[in-house]
Amino acid sequence: MSTVSELFRKSPFEPLRHHMDKVMECISLVKPLFEAVRDGDSETLDSIARATFKAEHQADLIKDEIRQTIPKSFFLPVYRGDLLGFLALQDDMADSVEDIAFLLTIKDLAMPSTLTADVFEYVEKILWVCQKEYEVSQELAALVESSFAGEDIERILAMVATVEKAEWEADRKQHELAKSLFALDKEMQATDIFLWFRVFGVLGELANEAEKAADRVRRMLAK
Repeated sequence: MSTVSELFRKSPFEPLRHHMDKVMECISLVKPLFEAVRDGDSETLDSIARATFKAEHQADLIKDEIRQTIPKSFFLPVYRGDLLGFLALQDDMADSVEDIAFLLTIKDLAMPSTLTADVFEYVEKILWVCQKEYEVSQELAALVESSFAGEDIERILAMVATVEKAEWEADRKQHELAKSLFALDKEMQATDIFLWFRVFGVLGELANEAEKAADRVRRMLAK
């Protein structure tokens, strides 16, 4: 019997937690990717990127197995479509990390020294959003065990609100960083400005996907 099948025997949410653990493995590589770019260490950057691609592929395999395994006739405490939608949003997060690794390695990209502090502040905000969403996702199985008790639901909804606020703050930082980036148009190549702008955008997409996943939890609890 597969690992996912065994997890379904425990709870319909356990396989999603298993998948999210692999997604977080991808996300844990985001900051090291930027550190390697900052340091101009192309060898380390390539190594971390390869690890990212591998982790994303493993997350895809888990996702596919969940989709194939989740029993249509199995009693679920939530709508099956919401469960699969939540899985897809988690997987989108891993996809975004893979996109970031790809963008940072398609050319020799230097991080502007005047933006370094702001870049890492932005990265930390994105990682904070993802961490908060991870904490929400880990609570799903516990909710089932408690039969969706009122106090637990209120606590989870408060956590979802925290994710939303963190994502909003990340959006603001992205806008500030983009303005600072384009202010360097006389000092940087246009291709580098475009590439950094795209990198910041995909980081923002990562936070958006985390916020959407948390919102999907709220939708599940409201039904």
